[in-house]
Amino acid sequence: QVQLVESGGGSVQSGGSLTLSCAASKYTVSLYCMGWFRQGPEKEREGVAAIGSLGDTRYANSVKGRFSISRDNAKNTLYLQMNTLKPEDTAMYYCAADSTCRRRGGFTLSTSDYNYWGQGTQVTVSS
Repeated sequence: QVQLVESGGGSVQSGGSLTLSCAASKYTVSLYCMGWFRQGPEKEREGVAAIGSLGDTRYANSVKGRFSISRDNAKNTLYLQMNTLKPEDTAMYYCAADSTCRRRGGFTLSTSDYNYWGQGTQVTVSS
């Protein structure tokens, strides 16, 4: 059973930084494609950043140049470094794992491709 536990959320002023962490079950981060998603108030959940099994990355246009996804396979942990935060980044942030990306031959930022989810961590950015 894959378990994902996010941490690192909080409240920050516009322009600030936060680093989110996702502690995963053993081998999850190294074997699966991993992603960060967010859901703001009255909004649909959207993909923010993803990393493939070979270390390649994808980002939503809204966060390119500001957010960085990375992983530490030895620690079974996924990270999301968020810089220059804006009020519109306010959302619940979720870590997710896609166990079928290798079979499909690629990974995406689509929520429907991810089959394991954490409970989320709240990020609030004030102006």
